Amino acid sequence: MAPRLKKAGYCVFALNHGGTSGPLLGTDDMADSARRLADFVDRVRAATGAVKVDLVGHSQGGMMPRHYIKNLGGAASVDKLIALTPSNHGTTFSGLGLLALAIPGGTAVLGSGCAACSQQLIGSDFLRDLNAGAETDPGVTYTVITTRYDEVVTPYTSAYLDAAPNVTNVKLQEVCPAEFVDHVGISYNDLATRLVLNALDPAHAQRPTC
Repeated sequence: MAPRLKKAGYCVFALNHGGTSGPLLGTDDMADSARRLADFVDRVRAATGAVKVDLVGHSQGGMMPRHYIKNLGGAASVDKLIALTPSNHGTTFSGLGLLALAIPGGTAVLGSGCAACSQQLIGSDFLRDLNAGAETDPGVTYTVITTRYDEVVTPYTSAYLDAAPNVTNVKLQEVCPAEFVDHVGISYNDLATRLVLNALDPAHAQRPTC
């Protein structure tokens, strides 16, 4: 999605997190990843002169930033968080198992130890702490975009944040009923990209094409 955001006029920065080497990152403790995100946002703000940034993330990348916003002072530096199929309230292990099968080397990583994987299971200590009290900060605008065909975050409704004036939860099939995209494919999906662009700039939102 990054090239399409750049083409739309955005200055796009992308962060690798949750590991140091190998084909599969995003496996380390998410609190550590959130600290790396905090440092990264500070560098982006310094490079661009922006007071705040907008964050667009997929799966763990739509939920891990909430730890940064809630616990690491990120609310002062974030205007919008737009999350595609995030595991905000966790997933069943079968969902993580299917994701591992879809990614080369994923099964070995899941079997040998993946802190971020266990943290995304329904009922984990990390999620219990993250969702305690208010799930969102009133100074940040949150958009959650999900699909009923998500086979990784199961049930797919687990992605939704609690209702609030600054929260928009949208299922792709509510916009285009015949959209059959899954968890991984949503990052490459035209409809999802349009909804991301609309959330980034609601004043110039365009009607999605089904």
